[in-house]
Amino acid sequence: MSDTAYTPPKVWKWEQENGGQFASTNRPIAGATHDKELPVGEHPLQLYSLATPNGVKVTVMLEELLAKGHAGAEYDAWLIRIGDGDQFGSGFVEINPNSKIPALMDRSGETPVRVFESGSILVHLAEKFGEFLPKDGPARTETLNWLFWQMGSAPYLGGGFGHFYAYAPEKFQYPIDRFAMETKRQLDVLDRQLAERPYIAGDDYTIADMAIWPWYGQLVLGRLYDAAEFLDVESYKNVVRWAKEIDARPAVQRGRMVNRAFGDLEMQLHERHDASDFETRTQDKLEAAE
Repeated sequence: MSDTAYTPPKVWKWEQENGGQFASTNRPIAGATHDKELPVGEHPLQLYSLATPNGVKVTVMLEELLAKGHAGAEYDAWLIRIGDGDQFGSGFVEINPNSKIPALMDRSGETPVRVFESGSILVHLAEKFGEFLPKDGPARTETLNWLFWQMGSAPYLGGGFGHFYAYAPEKFQYPIDRFAMETKRQLDVLDRQLAERPYIAGDDYTIADMAIWPWYGQLVLGRLYDAAEFLDVESYKNVVRWAKEIDARPAVQRGRMVNRAFGDLEMQLHERHDASDFETRTQDKLEAAE
């Protein structure tokens, strides 16, 4: 079975109304579309994000650091509504010229430091607080191996499989088959790795787990693209075991809620400025944050 034939033009031109769930925010140029300053809270760490898998990586890391007693990891988390184009505001673009969440401003030193790309934020925080990343030797290299594996692999899952299976205006067999095959290959890579060790990089829980779990862990837990049955995720038993164990961590449960503005209300915490925010969420506060 083949899809409708398409002959690419000599020079591609942007047709703005190209359909799909995110068509209104997709464009082939960078830069700000409007002036908008970002809010700044009282903590040195200012996070601007949304609880997509890439955003969850960072909020999980921050909550894990706080759970270990690092008071300096207290943070303000501000909601960036990517469907509304918040990522194209001038203040956000100053922090991340690539206009993607998450973005972090570290104001703990004399000169504020911008940190963008989720993997870079994880490394920055791990080195700042001396946690979840071995300081040297083979263990550090192995952790970074898997962190960079995730950064290179997840676009095939999200922008590839997820887009064509869940978000594209029309479903075509070729791209779905192509990216389903690659997603399953990646799950098999993880399953073989986790057959011999409790965590991705070895015996210890690291930023490699925090990077990979929001994508592949939540996929096998049935939270991404409504595709668990289609991909037969239960066959990846080691990945499922690992995903459930990490899902049970209290810091992970809190991290999943931060900057979440979709899904079940009980899982939403639009903004986070203090640990008490998890206890004082009410419907009226959720509505006020919108």
